[in-house]
Amino acid sequence: MEAAVGAANWVVGMVLNKLSDELMASRELGLNMDQIKRDLNYMLALLQAAEGRDIADNLADLCNKADEAEDVLDELHYFVIRDELDGTREATPDLGDGLGAQLQHARHAARNTAAGNYWLSCFSSCCRSQSQQDDTVTGNNRNSSMAISKTEEHDQSGANGHIQESLFDRVAMSKKIKSLIQDVHSLCPPISDLLQKCSPCVPPSMERPNTSSVITQKKLYGRDAIFDQTMEQLLKGGAMHHTQNYIMSVLPIVGPGGVGKTTFAQHLYNDHRTKQHFTVMIWVCVSTTFDVTELTTKILNSLNATESQGTNIRESSLDQLHKSIQDKLKSKRFLIVFDDIWEHDFSKAASTKRFSKTEWEKLLAPFGTGETNGNMVLVTTRFPKVAETVKKGANQVDLHGLEPDEFWDFFQLCAFSETQDDNDKEKLFDIGKQIAKKLKCSPLAAKTVGPLFRKKPTRKHWMEILEKEEWLKQKDGDDSIITALKISYDYLPFYLKRCFSYLALFPEDYEFDSLEISCYWDSIGIINSSGKNDTIEGIGSQYLNELYDNGFLMKGDDNHYVMHDLLHELSQIVSSRECANINYSSFRADDILPSIRHLSITIQDKYTESFKEEMEKIKKRVDIRNLRSVMIFGSYRSRRIANVVRDTLNEIRALRVLFIFMNSPHSLPDNFSKLVHLRYLKIGSPWGFKVCIPSTVSKLYHLKFLDLKSWGGSNNNLPNDFNRLINLRHFLAKKEFHSNVPEVGKMKCLQELKEFHVKKDKIGFELAQLGQLEQLRGSSVYLALKMQLGKKLLKLN
Repeated sequence: MEAAVGAANWVVGMVLNKLSDELMASRELGLNMDQIKRDLNYMLALLQAAEGRDIADNLADLCNKADEAEDVLDELHYFVIRDELDGTREATPDLGDGLGAQLQHARHAARNTAAGNYWLSCFSSCCRSQSQQDDTVTGNNRNSSMAISKTEEHDQSGANGHIQESLFDRVAMSKKIKSLIQDVHSLCPPISDLLQKCSPCVPPSMERPNTSSVITQKKLYGRDAIFDQTMEQLLKGGAMHHTQNYIMSVLPIVGPGGVGKTTFAQHLYNDHRTKQHFTVMIWVCVSTTFDVTELTTKILNSLNATESQGTNIRESSLDQLHKSIQDKLKSKRFLIVFDDIWEHDFSKAASTKRFSKTEWEKLLAPFGTGETNGNMVLVTTRFPKVAETVKKGANQVDLHGLEPDEFWDFFQLCAFSETQDDNDKEKLFDIGKQIAKKLKCSPLAAKTVGPLFRKKPTRKHWMEILEKEEWLKQKDGDDSIITALKISYDYLPFYLKRCFSYLALFPEDYEFDSLEISCYWDSIGIINSSGKNDTIEGIGSQYLNELYDNGFLMKGDDNHYVMHDLLHELSQIVSSRECANINYSSFRADDILPSIRHLSITIQDKYTESFKEEMEKIKKRVDIRNLRSVMIFGSYRSRRIANVVRDTLNEIRALRVLFIFMNSPHSLPDNFSKLVHLRYLKIGSPWGFKVCIPSTVSKLYHLKFLDLKSWGGSNNNLPNDFNRLINLRHFLAKKEFHSNVPEVGKMKCLQELKEFHVKKDKIGFELAQLGQLEQLRGSSVYLALKMQLGKKLLKLN
C-alpha cells in the first residue's frame, strides 16, 4: 500500500514541477493553469490522506492519469526545445502583445477543424508531418502512420539522412491536457469518499527479536579462519596492527540480515578462551531503539546479577548509572556485546532514541576510564555506517555467505532429520544441491527452507519447492528470509526505497557504476537536482552511498558497487508491480504483472523458439506503448533474436531509458524516431558490423545521457546536426566520436569533451565552435587541440 501511495505521490509531484516551468506560461494553449494546479494539489492531498489505508487498487487509475499528464507536458516541452533550436514560436510562450499568438492559434484551430477535430493520444495527437498537415487543410486526410514510415525510412540509412519534421498541434495539445485534468477531477471524489469509510491500516510491528548470549546453533559452519582471526583480536585487545594499547577497543561485526552475525558473536562469547580472558562479560540486545539510559541500566543490572547482588535498577539518573558502572569495572577486564545495532530509530521519540556518534560516545563514557587494558566491546550490525562509527582500535569483521561446500554441509543439517536413512538422503542430493545453489549460501535461507523439506522428504515435494522457490514466499515469523531482508527495506526513506527497487532491473552480480546508476535514476525522475549547488551526479553518488551505509550494496573493485544475490531477489519482489527483469532462456510471460512500466531482458546469443513465444505473450500482456524503461543486457549476433526484440518493442512511445543492441541496420524499433521523452540511450553493436549511428538520434531533444562505449560498428559518423542535443550532459564514447561534433559549443550542458580538432587545411573545425562549454568539469578532462603548428594538448583544470 505504501508503495502505491508513494509512487502516485511521486508522479503527481513531477507533474506539478513541470507545471511550474516557463513552458506552461503559454496563454495560447487556452488553459486555466490555476485550476489545473488546484486539481493536482487536491490529488496530492488525497494521496497523503491515503497513506496507511488499504485502497491501493483505487489509486491505479489516478497514477496512470498522472503518468499521462506528465507525458503530455513532456511532449509540449519537446516542441519548446525545438522552437529554441529553430528560432520558431510554435509552442513557445509569446511574451509580446499576443497578436502573433492569436494568429498562430487561429492557424492551428483551422487545421484542427478541417481535420474534423481528429487527434490521437500521446505524441501522435500533438504532431504531424508537414505533408500531413498540408493535406489535412485541403481535405486530403491521410493515416498518420504515413509520416512515421517516411521518417523511419531514413532512421537507419546513415548518419546524415534527411529527417522529416513533425509539426506542433496546439489545439490537440490543449484538448489533451484539458481531457486529462477532467479525468483526474472525476477520479478524485470517489477516492475522497472511500477514504472517509476506510479505517487506517494497523502498521506492522517494528519490534526486532530479542537475543541472548546462549548459543542457539551448536556448530558454527564455515567460519573457522575468520573466527580464529576475530578471536585473536579479542584476546589481544584489538591491537593486532596497532602500536597503541587501548584501555578499550571496539570491534564491529557487519553483514546483511540473516548472514549469521548473532550466531558468530554467540560462539565468540561462549568460547573457553574468551571466558578465561575476561573477568566480566555482558550481552546487551540493542535492536532498533537506541536509548542510552535504558541500555546503561541493562548493563548495570547485568553487573549486579553477576555479583549476586540481586538488585534490579529501575529508575536512576544517567550520571548515577555511569558512576556505578565505573566503580564496578574499575579494575576488571571486560567484554560487552551490543547485538543488532540499527542506525535508525522508528519509535515516536526518534529525536532522543536514534543511534548517532554522540549517543554512542555517551553510552561508552563509563567504560574508557578503567585501570585495565585490553577491554573489548563487540558490536553486531547490518549497517556499514554504524560499523564505521563505532570502530576503535580493531579491524572490522565482514561476514558474507558461506562457501559453497560449507553451505552444503549446513544445508544438509537443516534439510534432513537426524533419523532419516542415509540412502534416502542420497536420493535427494541432486535436487538438494540445485536448491542450495539457489539459496545463495545464506545461512538464514537454509534455516528458512529446512522445515519445508523435513515435512515431506520426497523427490516430488522437493522438486515443487525448487520450481516455485517457496522459501521466498514464506513471510511469517521473524526467522523467514523475506522478513529478515525486507525489514531493512521497510525502514528506508521512500526515495531510497525507489532507488533500491529499480536496481532490480540490472542482472545479478552487476557492477554498479556511480555515473551509470545516477543517469538512470535521473532519467526516470528519482533524482531531484533543483537545488543550486546540487548535481545529478552528486546526488546519485550520495544515494548509492546511503544504500551502502544501510547494507544494501557492497563496494567492489574500481569504485563499483555490487549487490548480494538475495538482496537482488528482494529488489525484484518489492518492485514486481513496476519492474520485470527477465532472462531470455528461463522466463514465463504469465509471471509478469500487466502493470509493469520498466522491463529489462538479459540475452545470450542463442535463439530459441520459446523465447519468441514468450515475447509474443508479453506484447499482449503488457502495455508496451507506456513502458518507461527497456534495457537489453548482453550482446548477440543472431538476427532472429534482434527481430524478436524489435517486433516486441515496435509500439514503444513513452520511454525514458533505452538500452539496446544493434546487429543490423534494422535492429531498432519502428517508433525509435518518436521517442521524444527519451533521456538515456545506450547503444551497443558487434565489432566491425556494418551499422551506423541512427540519424534520428539528433531529434531526441530531451536526451541527457548517450552511451556508445559498447559501439563496435564500422561507421563512426555522427549526424551533422548532432549538436541539437542541447540537453546532453554525458556523451560516453571513444574520443573519435567527441572530435566529430560540428559546433559542439551549442551543447552547453556537456560535462566532458575528450577531443576537438582545430581546423587545418580542410580538416577539423574553427576554434570558435567550442562556444561556451562552461560545464566541462574534472581534472581528467582534455581537449586535444591539433594546431597548424603541431599537436598541443590543453588540459583543463
